Amino acid sequence: MCIALSCLAAPHLHAQVDLAPFVEDEGVQDAKISPDGRYFAVTMPNGDRSVIAVLNRADRRVAGSFQLPANTHIADFWWAKDDRLMFGLAQQFGTRDFPMATGELYAMNADGGRAQLLVGYRVQNSGLGTNIRSGPKEERVFAWPIDLLPADPKHVLVAISPFTGDPYTRVDRMDVYTGRRHTVATVPVRRASFVTDHTGEVRFATGSQSDNHSQLFYRASRGADWELLNHQGQSGRVEEPVGFSADNSIAYLRVSQPSGPDAIVAMDVATRARTELMRDATVDPEILFRPGTEVAIGVRYAGATPRMAFFDDASDDAKLFRMFEQAFPGSSISVASSTRNADTKLLLAESDRDPGSFFSYDAVAKKADFVLARRAKIDPERMAAMAPVSIRARDGLMLHGYLTRPAGLQAGAAAPLIVLPHGGPFGIADEWVFDPETQMLAQAGYAVLQVNYRGSGGYGRSFQQAGAREWGGKMQDDLTDATRWAVEQGHADAGRICIYGGSYGAYAALMGAAREPDLYRCAAGYVGVYDLPLMRNQDNRTSNWMKSWFDEWVGNDPQALLAASPTQRASQIKAPVLLVAGGKDEIAPVDHTRRMERALRSAGVPVDTLYVDSEGHGFYKPENRRAYYTRLLDFFATHLGGQRAAQ
Repeated sequence: MCIALSCLAAPHLHAQVDLAPFVEDEGVQDAKISPDGRYFAVTMPNGDRSVIAVLNRADRRVAGSFQLPANTHIADFWWAKDDRLMFGLAQQFGTRDFPMATGELYAMNADGGRAQLLVGYRVQNSGLGTNIRSGPKEERVFAWPIDLLPADPKHVLVAISPFTGDPYTRVDRMDVYTGRRHTVATVPVRRASFVTDHTGEVRFATGSQSDNHSQLFYRASRGADWELLNHQGQSGRVEEPVGFSADNSIAYLRVSQPSGPDAIVAMDVATRARTELMRDATVDPEILFRPGTEVAIGVRYAGATPRMAFFDDASDDAKLFRMFEQAFPGSSISVASSTRNADTKLLLAESDRDPGSFFSYDAVAKKADFVLARRAKIDPERMAAMAPVSIRARDGLMLHGYLTRPAGLQAGAAAPLIVLPHGGPFGIADEWVFDPETQMLAQAGYAVLQVNYRGSGGYGRSFQQAGAREWGGKMQDDLTDATRWAVEQGHADAGRICIYGGSYGAYAALMGAAREPDLYRCAAGYVGVYDLPLMRNQDNRTSNWMKSWFDEWVGNDPQALLAASPTQRASQIKAPVLLVAGGKDEIAPVDHTRRMERALRSAGVPVDTLYVDSEGHGFYKPENRRAYYTRLLDFFATHLGGQRAAQ
């Protein structure tokens, strides 16, 4: 068995890694076609702000554009009407590696005119070029659209949550030209999300009180009383509405199960009779809609490779999506947007090796034309494939994940391995998608193992619940078991393995180095949490529901939290460590990293650090990402022998 880097095929081995394709801003973040088919709208990053541009579909010329002020980004956008765009704003607050939605809604015409802030905390002094006020409804709230009301020429429905006071969410009808609103629905539960039927009536609300137990409410019509359909604390289930049938007679619910993945259940709204329709053996379902509508037609399963299933396999909807799959083999296909009559659909084709390209599909001609690529600098042919893996943990629980081996690595050859646990940790999952960090590491000559340890999302609530209070415990065992599996299967060189991650992944990396000092040659933590009592004190200052969450999912025993903190186990670590943190981080404050650094130095553990005062929970600016990944590849090259970044 070959275990040297020389086992890589020479044409694919580069002396240095070009970081530019992996750290520079994406060329295009998203694209959507207007309901009447006249325009494409695209969002693009531009340094510390976003740009939105509208292109005439006929000639691809720019019809209108708008550049947002400094540190203002677009979280998502929608064609509210044929010639009116609406977008949710975001800012970088030091709490995320990417900007966080602020709840502000902005709108502009397709030609760039009448650009104005409709609702949000900066209505009176936004610096966004507007004099529009929200009148008597002006307030500090978080707003998000729930129904674009295609038949209404002026209005949309938005969920409104107050910033202060009781967080009871309501639904307002909002004029997309003036921002004026009036309330059309309230609900007896906090932090609610809503689902409307095809007439624009609010029919479902899902939320929770401070105990974090999900509650599902239903009403038969406007003005009818809300009916409690499910209370998690009583049933043990979580039920979430995901859509309606075309005639509104059937509501589709995603329902958690005692074990295994969630199921899609059809509920007759007249009789409340329920029928289970779909349930996969491994992964949770995600609802699919008929293009151009909100009519539920089936589900998508992420899983090992994405696939679709339909309520009626013989339907025109199923035939259409199957045709798309055949036209783009090896890709995951989704309808990014559609015209109102569905004659033209904007398709997104993406894969583990391809960040994605948009295609315009003409339903009459049955022809798809290329529109644009998300990241033109990425060559899919040079990227590495993500292979799905299944690993049985020591207690018998089946784990799923992905192994990415360097392109050109000979079959059967072991490679230096990076174990890359995802952050979160709960409800988050690694999926079969293009991941620039994984691809960068593969280009440097490393195999990358991503395992969805217990607590991860996408595999059913029982799998997620299995991670509760298992920080440093069974969640860590899962990563250890996966690492040993990679060695046993011949994928990894046992003498050249590092563990690395961000946020919770950083915690897992340092905890792994402490618990398994002979398994890992090095460990790297990026914007990590390393002191659980410190984390608990921080989180408990926010709200009662956050206190409940921490107690339920992390724990409330002070001694157990201390024992599960890497800062208290530095003396067990033998491997060299790299620590990276942002000075403005509010999720994992820099004090976590400084405490970890002090503990390691006191224990005599070799430790390298990188602090960037201007960054938050993850580095956002391309120049800082470049500096970070240059340092990271240097660290791995020193201890594993892979490639460094090109200068």
